[in-house]
Amino acid sequence: MRIVDLTHTVAPGMPLFPGTPQPQLDTICTHERDGFRETRLTLTSHVGTHVDAPAHILPGGRTLDVLDAAAFVGSALVVDCRGLGEGAQIEIERVERMRPAADDVDFLLFDTGWSEYWGSDAYFGPYPCLSEAVVDYALRTGKKGIGLDTAGIDPVESLEMPLHRRFFSRGGTLIVENLTNLKNLGADVFTLAVLPLKYANADGAPVRAVAILPG
Repeated sequence: MRIVDLTHTVAPGMPLFPGTPQPQLDTICTHERDGFRETRLTLTSHVGTHVDAPAHILPGGRTLDVLDAAAFVGSALVVDCRGLGEGAQIEIERVERMRPAADDVDFLLFDTGWSEYWGSDAYFGPYPCLSEAVVDYALRTGKKGIGLDTAGIDPVESLEMPLHRRFFSRGGTLIVENLTNLKNLGADVFTLAVLPLKYANADGAPVRAVAILPG
């Protein structure tokens, strides 16, 4: 098998959604003083490559820690959305090109090419977002989750986050944000794992997202 890492590294100074505090990685024990090294991590639940749970948006929504581990692993397909302009919508025609395979997978990932802007101010600019039709398709076909190589499925300036609300309020489970390396996965079905840190009442969590491909 071949493993492709789809995860940005969490580090001080990393790109963050506007208003999010920077993560801190503080060495609290050292080899020289303590005989071992240990690091205190201070970070928010939606830093870097992460998953959103329904509780992120909906009062009383499900949290990540109550979900079975199987919710975070499944078959996946990348939808090629490269070439879209700033602020463009990802229309259902992009998914139609991938059917019938798109109907049957657990996760749909949308490759906009936006991860190439990671580390620059442009990353949190007007990135491409999903259309309502694509969100409804994901719900209708019972996807475990949807993911993008951008900061979200709604525009960065959106305070109401209508697409998040639409997805979660109608039964959607996971939204994976800030993926990378989607261009390396091709057009075939593969296995996706987006395993989050398991902590109590988790509205979201950083993940080590990986694609598992044959051969």
